[in-house]
Amino acid sequence: MRTVTDRPVRVGAIGAGWWATTNHFPLLAARDDVELVSVCRPDPDLLAVVQEQFGFAHATEDVDELLAQNLDAVLITTPHHLHYEHARAALDRGLHVMCEKPMTLDPEQAWDLVSAASQQDVVLLVPYGWQYTGFIVAAKQLIDDGVIGDVEFIAGTMASPTKEFFAGQGGVPSQWTPTLAAPDMRTWQDARRGGGYAHGQLTHVVSLALWLTGLRAQRVSGFVASPNSGVDMYNSANVTFTNGALGSLAGAATLPADSKFQMDIRVFGTNGVLLLDVERERAEFLLHDGRQESLLATPGSGNYACSTPPSRFIDLVTGRSTENNSSGDIAARSVELIAALIESAKVGGAPVSV
Repeated sequence: MRTVTDRPVRVGAIGAGWWATTNHFPLLAARDDVELVSVCRPDPDLLAVVQEQFGFAHATEDVDELLAQNLDAVLITTPHHLHYEHARAALDRGLHVMCEKPMTLDPEQAWDLVSAASQQDVVLLVPYGWQYTGFIVAAKQLIDDGVIGDVEFIAGTMASPTKEFFAGQGGVPSQWTPTLAAPDMRTWQDARRGGGYAHGQLTHVVSLALWLTGLRAQRVSGFVASPNSGVDMYNSANVTFTNGALGSLAGAATLPADSKFQMDIRVFGTNGVLLLDVERERAEFLLHDGRQESLLATPGSGNYACSTPPSRFIDLVTGRSTENNSSGDIAARSVELIAALIESAKVGGAPVSV
């Protein structure tokens, strides 16, 4: 992996909206080993504010002009349907890439990005925050060590306080209050742009389940429902994985406002089961030999935080870390499962091969 070791990492940002200005930019601007070189977005007035507030040396409304700067790495936080175009352009220039989720909407494009990153020998990271949470990382290590044996079944659910966010009746949940720029709701409420719960939220539990287990979907039967909304608010998928394991993954956008996010994953293996719950902050292993192990999860540790992924991205670029918990490969496996879910729903739940 090509690294930057003797100077700050020169970073460009394609996209400078709600989540970038609320989460990513403040974190990177505070690091001494990062130089914010260039930022790109279409609104010149807000662009100027972003440049001044975070100290970008250069600002432009043109992606090609940004990519022509002297960069090492690029953040992609544009609308979902533009991720592939922008990430591929950055990878073609040999730049390390952190691309917001969903990495793409199309599975072939997702795997193309994975291939391009491998060929260029650069980092490709998608910031799924729960995959960097302490007790969840510890649970992953135990699964990798074979504690529950071969995975045979996964059950996962996610629910979010996002009813108004996706249905077009209000703004963002209070947990996501913007600090500078409001979200472009077309990204979240237009299915053609990847709006809806599947791409916007279910992707978290899908990615986490695939990362924990290393599995890849083979066939998916899916259903969606969109009550009082132009995009999906509920998702349900029955999955067959390439190793023969089965899975059930589901999501709901309609928790009451200000509720704590819910995500519950149960992984059944030949030796036992993992019970993982971010709302109640537990990771517990129940084994067939009678052993039971609970991992330490402090109060509040299950709350969603995305502070680690941008920092880990820089640490990967500089070689200070080699642990990418949300690599392009994991993101691509999530994209293909969700794409199959949506395609199956269009044909009444008939199974769709991945």
